[in-house]
Amino acid sequence: MTHRTAPAAARTRRGARRAAVAALTALCAAVPLGPPPAWAVPTPAAPSAGPAPVDFSVVVDASASIGEEALAREAEAAALIGQGEISDRSRAGVIGFGSAEKEGQQPVREVCPPTVVDAAGRQRISDCARRLTDREGSSLGPGTDFPAALTQALTRLRESGTQDTPKVVFLLTDGKLNVEDSPAYGADPDARRQEGEKRLREVLDQARREHVQIWPLGFGKGIDQQALQQMADGGYRNGCADLPGSRPRPEVVDGAADVDKALQNAFAAARCARVEEGTSAKPPGDLTVTIPPIATDGSITVTKRDPRVTATYYDPKGRKVPLQGDFDGSRFEVSGQDGPVEALRVKDPLPGTWRVRLSAPEGHRDQPATVRAIWQGVLRSSVTLEPSAPRPGEDVVVRMRLQTRRGVVITDPGQLAGVRAAAQLSGDGFEPVDVPLRDDGAGPDDRAGDVLYGGKVTVPKTATGALRLTGAIAAPGVTGDRRPYDTRTVPGTAPVAAGVTLEGHDVHPGGTVTGKLVARNNDSRPHTLRLGLADQSSAAALRISPATVTVAPGSQEPVPFAVSFGTGAPTGDTGGRITVTDRTDGGREVGSAFLTVTVTPAPTWWDRWWWAVIGGAGLVLAVAAVIAVRVWYGGVRSSLQGLVLELRRGGRPLDELEVRGSRTKRFWFAVEDPTSDRPGLQVRSKRAARTYRLRRKGDGLRLRGPDGKEQSVPRGAPARLGNDLELFARGGSRPGRTRTGRGRRPGTAAGSRATAGRFGSFTGRGGTGANGAGARGRRGAPAHGTGRPAGTSGAGSPGGSGGSGGTGGASGYDSAF
Repeated sequence: MTHRTAPAAARTRRGARRAAVAALTALCAAVPLGPPPAWAVPTPAAPSAGPAPVDFSVVVDASASIGEEALAREAEAAALIGQGEISDRSRAGVIGFGSAEKEGQQPVREVCPPTVVDAAGRQRISDCARRLTDREGSSLGPGTDFPAALTQALTRLRESGTQDTPKVVFLLTDGKLNVEDSPAYGADPDARRQEGEKRLREVLDQARREHVQIWPLGFGKGIDQQALQQMADGGYRNGCADLPGSRPRPEVVDGAADVDKALQNAFAAARCARVEEGTSAKPPGDLTVTIPPIATDGSITVTKRDPRVTATYYDPKGRKVPLQGDFDGSRFEVSGQDGPVEALRVKDPLPGTWRVRLSAPEGHRDQPATVRAIWQGVLRSSVTLEPSAPRPGEDVVVRMRLQTRRGVVITDPGQLAGVRAAAQLSGDGFEPVDVPLRDDGAGPDDRAGDVLYGGKVTVPKTATGALRLTGAIAAPGVTGDRRPYDTRTVPGTAPVAAGVTLEGHDVHPGGTVTGKLVARNNDSRPHTLRLGLADQSSAAALRISPATVTVAPGSQEPVPFAVSFGTGAPTGDTGGRITVTDRTDGGREVGSAFLTVTVTPAPTWWDRWWWAVIGGAGLVLAVAAVIAVRVWYGGVRSSLQGLVLELRRGGRPLDELEVRGSRTKRFWFAVEDPTSDRPGLQVRSKRAARTYRLRRKGDGLRLRGPDGKEQSVPRGAPARLGNDLELFARGGSRPGRTRTGRGRRPGTAAGSRATAGRFGSFTGRGGTGANGAGARGRRGAPAHGTGRPAGTSGAGSPGGSGGSGGTGGASGYDSAF
């Protein structure tokens, strides 16, 4: 029984990664060069410690036609692929060549003998490749002797490598075969040319017999492309599982400046790797390059040209990484720092965008530097068999899943474009059987494109006991180690059968996911089953509990279990396999299921309490708003704005004064000429003499006189001021008061607002008599709500009804201060 729990959200996050590896289909499948596919070998090999080694030789044209600048670029390119090689078991050599046209000259010069590219070897290649630029004492003739150069390279590859190690020659040249002045090829130019072509064919035949690939790279204008194609076609053609993108082919670039890029791309194709192009910049500055999640071994190469330029490396988390040693699950090793090309080899790199910071002293900042990453993925193929203990002749389902050395499960098909998967069933009593595996949703494969492969095979009827299932893959830029699954056949019904399901989809570091074991005991005695974990990441620190379960005879019942993750479990898709073995039956495996759980970062304080913070902030804002409204409303309630003070004597209006200002809580005024027949109201400062102060208190008004005594200003009644003067207050009603009609307060006479809000004579100063002549204030204001000027009769009679503002004015007082 299988279980896949890759969530849709994780699949969405990984969607952005697909573009980084979509071009893999044009390159090579990652099985070793030359040998048959891995599953064709009956006995599975031990898990690989890293990428398979490659023996290669860089053959550089150093003839007279090569200028000093072009020769320097060739030397940099040779050092670049030597240092960028991702396996520390590979061997590399560098050979310069020209021709031998007179005594004392030689056609080849071996500047770097075959060298193992471990840490010390990469540094030696960086140093010796620079010797190509030293023409003095090289003794190379001016011609272009391809046969001699290739013969030297084949000889060294034959001497240094083992038979199974892939072998490659990279040839850099700016011209064509030129041995017309070389006496070793004949007596005259025509004979020498013909002999040279013959020897070239012979050395190519030898390369093909010895399984040596030849990748020619030409630059400049005088390239003989036909000759380059002849050399590419003449050597060994079947590398990297014989995919077209991995077959040797000639490459021609415009000039020497592009040699390093073209050579590194050719090198990646030849050794089943992938190159990620980075950025270029002059120091001081930053370079960036992206390493995909599937990469398990790689090198970050920096072509800086000037040895005085220094590089500092930062991982995708922005952390400075060491130049030597281990850091956060990765291993680092730098070389070539004192040369024009340096490289940082990384084992199990953190996927994402890496940054290289460049610095250089003054006078060494005019050359642009370039960063690239060459990488390869080493994947483990984990396989299961359903049922776990089959009978001879029974049809079984094979399933296989891929994960990295770190235990990261590959669930994105875009990272494995062009992958081929297969398995092999071997055991006692029969010859090994190959099992094609598919990921197309057909047959036993549950879903297309989920990178969980399925296939079906019939166990041979002659099988007598032990069974071993081995999975293998071939994919562009990827190699695979083989993970065997061991079980054995049963003659009849298995005593115990078990199925496993997992209920969790994701987990935080330190958390757990739960599952269920359903075991059926067909035997007459109890069986003790053990739950275990296989193929899991050591960094995840997985534990499963309970460790053992006892199943009674003839019973079947579900048993819950939990898989816990360590607090240091890395984030991402973490895999493994849950196994169920029967301890009562010698440890035979009776059930298994794939474990795929996405580890997400532990929630931060904000993740846990954001709702409380936002809710609290909202509550604080609400309280603050209420307080602000109350303060504002309180200010408005206590304000005297709009209040009109009216001065009367004997019921006759004499003058009025309106209070202005939205925040006026206290109002100071004075009565001018109180003893005269024309007194008036005037605004005063609080420090002035003989002033009155008016303020609100509760629902009423308080008036303090010049003598310091306070009195209330009653509703609908005057306040006595002395000298027979009376003060009435009207208007200035508070906001929010409910009125039953226009100008009307509940409990007041109908029309009181209509009258009081507009009553009172707006007379000029000294306005006495019926017409109010000379009254001070706003003229023409209606009195008593009649719509007539104060002092005119309502019916044409002198004085009219309330024309003097007497009783009629008092009754129209607005009680809403």
